[in-house]
Amino acid sequence: MIIFIASQLQLEADAREALPYQFDTCTKPLGPLRQAIFACLTCNPPPTSDNKSHTPAAVCYSCSISCHGEHELVELFTKRNFVCDCGTTRIPSSPCTLRLDESTSQKGDVTGETPAETNKYNHNFAGRFCACDDQYDPEKEKGTMFQCLGLGTVEDGGCGEDWWHPECLMGLPRPQPTETTPKEDKEETKQPNIEGQEETAQPSDIQEEVDEAPLPPGFPAEDDFDHLICYKCVNSFPWIKQYASQQGFLGPVYHKQPSESNEVKSEEKPTQDASLSSSETNKKRSAEDGSEESASKKIKVETEGVVAETTTPSTTTPAEDTPLHTKLPSAPTGTFSFFLKEDFRNHFCRCPSCFPNLKPHAQLLEEEEAYEPPVSESDDEEAQNGRGSVGSGSTYERGEALLSNMDRVKAIEGVMVYNHLRDKVKTFLQPFAESGRPVGAEDIKAYFEKLRGDEEGIRLAGAGAGAADESQEGSQ
Repeated sequence: MIIFIASQLQLEADAREALPYQFDTCTKPLGPLRQAIFACLTCNPPPTSDNKSHTPAAVCYSCSISCHGEHELVELFTKRNFVCDCGTTRIPSSPCTLRLDESTSQKGDVTGETPAETNKYNHNFAGRFCACDDQYDPEKEKGTMFQCLGLGTVEDGGCGEDWWHPECLMGLPRPQPTETTPKEDKEETKQPNIEGQEETAQPSDIQEEVDEAPLPPGFPAEDDFDHLICYKCVNSFPWIKQYASQQGFLGPVYHKQPSESNEVKSEEKPTQDASLSSSETNKKRSAEDGSEESASKKIKVETEGVVAETTTPSTTTPAEDTPLHTKLPSAPTGTFSFFLKEDFRNHFCRCPSCFPNLKPHAQLLEEEEAYEPPVSESDDEEAQNGRGSVGSGSTYERGEALLSNMDRVKAIEGVMVYNHLRDKVKTFLQPFAESGRPVGAEDIKAYFEKLRGDEEGIRLAGAGAGAADESQEGSQ
């Protein structure tokens, strides 16, 4: 029994780790938020060759579990200024079970509401990512994907906070899943172990190397940057090009067209030289290692950056009267992405001429906060806070909470009944444990019939009926 309880507690702890937040409140009433969202491919199937129509939509964390828990979902991670589409005309087939129906004032069965006009969509909502329009499969995907900071929406010519393969950012072909890198081929060869004997790499070791494929040459090491701005967004807002290679920013990483030569532009060389040596050893965690992350896709973790001290235009820099942009070199030419360090916000020019470029992009002015639902507390934590509950936590904890809230006499009687039943079941199972014979369904059925007194009741009823007949015959 103790082993069973421990096993159940572990399973429920794993479930709480996978779903750590409460999922009883839809975020739609809160308005636009930067929040984790999910595209439901069951309610809104992606376009096919036979059916090109597709209505993009996504739901919040709570609705993904409470309203679409049995559906095929694609986790899109965080998107800014998004309002949950659950219960709106974008998802007509599934009502929202969490919101109040304004017409009836009843919770649930909310459908047909008007979706938010401010929501912006891209091909992520059809389950596709990157410029290669790849359908993301966490079981097959190798390597790392990075999310763009998203200066522009698709309508602006940007990417809409898309996820990118490093190779696609650089215009390079992606390695196929069956391909091995030179590093992997080298490690597959026999190598001497500590005792001087030859040892062959195990398949699990080789698979780990495949999952953690190195970044392509010229791509910065992940520890060297905090954010990415893809070439689509850079081209849509070219004023930002002048900051490439300046303080707070890495150098440009060019997108090479097939017609271009393999020679690297002069502006690109410092970035390549600095990152090539470390890109082999600094890699994102693969999707299969997502037990420590809340995601199936690899995430470039956005560490908390330094918030700019002012978000209003200034006519001077801290040290001089000359605006910063006048001291910047000419912007590099060509198509490129570039990468931002943790303190990049401190190095933008905020003079009256430059501030209008920054103002539409709040993410360039201060660190964004992503909305997270309240964390689901287990009952033991709530009990310590004086808020014992029978509605959350493990099954065992709920039983204990219910028992603690029960009348003392009833609680004692319940414990006595439980102990009595436990002893009977233990006695029933003991012969099977000693003989090694498996317990069959008929054994259990017969035992509980006997435990309920079904056979004895039938026998006593039959005996009582026979005695009544004999008494009636004697009186005649």
